[in-house]
Amino acid sequence: MDLRLLSIATLLGILCFCSAQQEGSDCIKANAQSCGECIQVAEKCGWCTDTDFLKQGESKSARCDELQSLITKGCTKAKIENPRGSTSINKNKPVTNRKKDMAEKLKADQITQIQPQKITLNLRSGEAQTFKLKFKRAEDYPIDLYYLMDLSFSMKDDLENVKNLGTDLMREMKEVTSDFHIGFGSFVEKTVMPYISTTPARLLNPCTSTNNDTCTSPFSYKNVLKLTEDGEEFNSLVSKQQISGNLDSPEGGFDAIMQVAVCGEAIGWRNVTSLLVFSTDAGFHFAGDGKLGGIVLPNDGKCHLENNMYTMSHYYDYPSIAHLVQKLSDNNIQTIFAVTEEFQPVYKELKNLIPKSAVGTLSSNSSNVIKLIIDSYNSLSSEVILENGKLPEGVSITYKSICKNGWVGTGENGRKCSNISIGDEVSFEIAIKSEKCPPEGNSETITIKPLGFTENVEIVLNFICECECSKDGKPLSEMCHNGNGTFECGACRCNEGRIGRLCECSTDEVRTDDLDANCRKDNGTDICSNNGDCVCGTCECKKRENPEERYSRKFCECDNFNCDRSNNKLCGGHGRCECRVCICDANYTGSACDCSLDTSTCLAANKQICNGRGTCECGVCKCTNPKFQGPTCEICPTCPGVCAEHKDCVQCQAFETGEKKDTCKRDCSYFNLIRVKDRDNVGPCPLYMINCKCRMLPLTLRVCVCVCVCVCVCVCVSFCAPECPAGPDIIPIVAGVVAGIVLIGLALLLIWKLLMIIHDRREFAKFEKEKMNAKWDTVRRITPAYCRITPTNVRSENNCSGCFLLFTLQISVPLKARGNSV
Repeated sequence: MDLRLLSIATLLGILCFCSAQQEGSDCIKANAQSCGECIQVAEKCGWCTDTDFLKQGESKSARCDELQSLITKGCTKAKIENPRGSTSINKNKPVTNRKKDMAEKLKADQITQIQPQKITLNLRSGEAQTFKLKFKRAEDYPIDLYYLMDLSFSMKDDLENVKNLGTDLMREMKEVTSDFHIGFGSFVEKTVMPYISTTPARLLNPCTSTNNDTCTSPFSYKNVLKLTEDGEEFNSLVSKQQISGNLDSPEGGFDAIMQVAVCGEAIGWRNVTSLLVFSTDAGFHFAGDGKLGGIVLPNDGKCHLENNMYTMSHYYDYPSIAHLVQKLSDNNIQTIFAVTEEFQPVYKELKNLIPKSAVGTLSSNSSNVIKLIIDSYNSLSSEVILENGKLPEGVSITYKSICKNGWVGTGENGRKCSNISIGDEVSFEIAIKSEKCPPEGNSETITIKPLGFTENVEIVLNFICECECSKDGKPLSEMCHNGNGTFECGACRCNEGRIGRLCECSTDEVRTDDLDANCRKDNGTDICSNNGDCVCGTCECKKRENPEERYSRKFCECDNFNCDRSNNKLCGGHGRCECRVCICDANYTGSACDCSLDTSTCLAANKQICNGRGTCECGVCKCTNPKFQGPTCEICPTCPGVCAEHKDCVQCQAFETGEKKDTCKRDCSYFNLIRVKDRDNVGPCPLYMINCKCRMLPLTLRVCVCVCVCVCVCVCVSFCAPECPAGPDIIPIVAGVVAGIVLIGLALLLIWKLLMIIHDRREFAKFEKEKMNAKWDTVRRITPAYCRITPTNVRSENNCSGCFLLFTLQISVPLKARGNSV
C-alpha cells in the first residue's frame, strides 16, 4: 500500500511539474520583446531585468517566463519585474439605516442604498480584481408615479374610475412612503391615416357614429399633469379629460412611453423610485408600423413636447422595443402594464424584454387599479438586479450574490436577489478582469447600478501596461548597437526602423517582410518554427534549460527531445533522437526503438520458436492459435487434456492407425515414442521431462495405452490391455430402459381409468338429483291452475275429486312423454 501511495505521489508531482513547465513555456512562446509586452501575456509571467541573464544565442523573449523558471535559470527575485493589480475604495458612505416614523424626513440625495460609491481598480492582464458591493433597501424612500392612460373610446368607463384615483392612491401610498408624487398623461394614436379618420368632421369629433357621443379631437400624447404631491389637483385635471377615438385596434402607446421616459423635466421625474403605469385595453404599434402612414424616419428618442403635446408623431416612426428598453433603463423608470385580461399574453411577452417591469390584470372598468399598482410596486421593489455599463474591449465581469437567508447565486443569477423586504441587506461579490491593455492604455470608467434605482457605483479602471523599470530607460543607449534603441529593463527597445536583439539590423537594408520570409520554412508556418527568433533574416534557435536538449536546422524545426518514449525513456533507451525521429540501435526497431529483434526469448524447451504455434515479435511470442498462450505458447487452458490431444499421433506411431496415419511423420515429429511391455516397465523420463504426467488412454473399446507427456515433447506408450477396464454390458441396460418405459405407461393408464370412473359416478348422481327436482316442480305448477278454473258452485268434495283425477293425469304424461304438454 505504501508503495502505491508513493507511486501516486510521484505521478502527481510529475504532472504538477509538467503543468508548471507548460505555463512557463506559454510565456516564452509569446515572444515578448519588452517588459510591457511580457506582463500582458499572463498573470504568472515575469521579466528578468538582469543584464547578464541571457546566454549565448538566446533572444530577448527568453527574459519573459514563469517566475519559478526565471529563478531556476539564475535570475534573482530582486531583478524580476512582476507588477500586481490592486483595488482601492475612493468613496464609501455607509448605507442609510433609519425607520420611517422614528427619524426626520430625508431627501432622496441624502439616502444611501448602495455601498461603496466609487472604486479604483489597477488591472493587470489575466488577473481579476474582486470587491464587495452592499445594497440595502431603504425605508420611506421617495416614489414618483406617472399614470399614462389610453383614452380611445373603448376606455370610456375606465376614465370614470380613474378620476378619483389621485386622492385614493395617495392615501394608500402613504403607507409605503411619506414622499409620494403622482402625475397623469394620456395617448390615443398618430394623427394620420390609416390610424385615424382625417375627414374634417371626424377630426373634430371622432365619435359621431357612436350614439351621438361627443369626443375630443384625436392626439398622439398629452402630458396632462406634471408629477405633483397634490392628489386633489390630480382628480380635478383628470375629471376634465374626454375620450377620443381612432380607427385601428393597436394604439400608439409606445410614442407616449418614449416621451415620458426622455422628457424628464416636463414630466417632473426626480432621482427617486420612478414608476410608470401604462393602462390600456388594446395592443401596441412598434417600429415599422409607421410606414403604413408614410412615416419612414426612425424614432430619434428625443423629447418633442410643445405645450405638453407630442408634436412629431406624424414625422417619426414608433420606437422599437429595444429603443424603449434603453431609454427606460437610462432614466431608471420601472414600468407597470395595467391591461385587460384579453391582452395579458401580449404584455407578458413584452415584460420579458423590459427589465424591472410588471404586468397586472385590469378589470373591465379599471376599478381594481389601486390594488394592481400596490401589488406591482411590491413585486418590483422586492427584487434587486445589478447591471453594468458598456465594458471596454477585453474587459469581463462576473457576479456572485449573497442574498437573504444565505442563498448564493452565480452566473446570471449572481446579478440579482429576490424577496427583499424594506430594511433587508444583501451583498454582491464582483470580479473584473482584463485580458489585454486598451490600444492607448488610458483609464476607463464604468458604472454598476441596481435596475430601477438612481444610485450607482463608479469604477475607474487603470491598466498596468508597462513595468516600473521602463521609467528608468536610457534612450540612444550605446548598449543598443550604436544608440539605435532605448535600454530599459535589461534589454534594448529598438528605435523605429531597427530590429534585432541589440537593434543591430536595419529595416531599410532588409525589408521586414523579407526577414520574416527568410525565417519561414514554408508559407503559413511560424517564424523559426516558433522555436527561435528571426535576427536579420536568420533564425537563432532558443536555448533549453537542459543543455543536452537543443533545437537545430535552418528554421529551428528539429529537436532531439520530442521523439517517442518507451518505459519513460527517450527512444526506449535503445537509440538516439534526431529531428523528432528515433534512430534505433542494432537489433531494435519501432517508433520508440522498443521492439527487439532478438528471438532467444521466444525459444521453447524443444528449441522451437514459440513451440511452432506462433511468431516472435519484439522478443515476445504472438500465438497464432488463439487457444494457446504463455511465454512460448505452451499453455492451453481450454484444451481437453494432453492425452486426448495427442491421441492421433500415438495411434499413428504405435499402431499406424488413426486420422494421421498418412501424415504421421510430418504432423507428429514433435515428440518421441518409447514402447514398453507394461506400465511398470515405464522408466524415468529424461531430465527435461521431470514434470511429465502419465495417464490411461483408451484407444479402442478393448485396447488402451499408458501415455506420458511432458509439454508435448515426449510420449511413452506401453501395451496394457489386461489392465483396461471391461466395457459395459449393453443388454441389461437396454432391458431396464424398456421395462421402465412399459411400467410407467401402465401406471399412467391405471390412473386415467380411475379418474374416469370417479367422474362418471359424479355425473350420474347429479343426473338423479335433477330428475327428482323436475318431478316435484311440475306438481307445484299444475295443481293450483286446475283448482282456480273449478266452478265456485261445485261442492268441495266434487272439487277435490276433480283435482285428484287431473293431478294423476298430469304427472303420468310427463313421465311417459317427457316434456309434451296436455
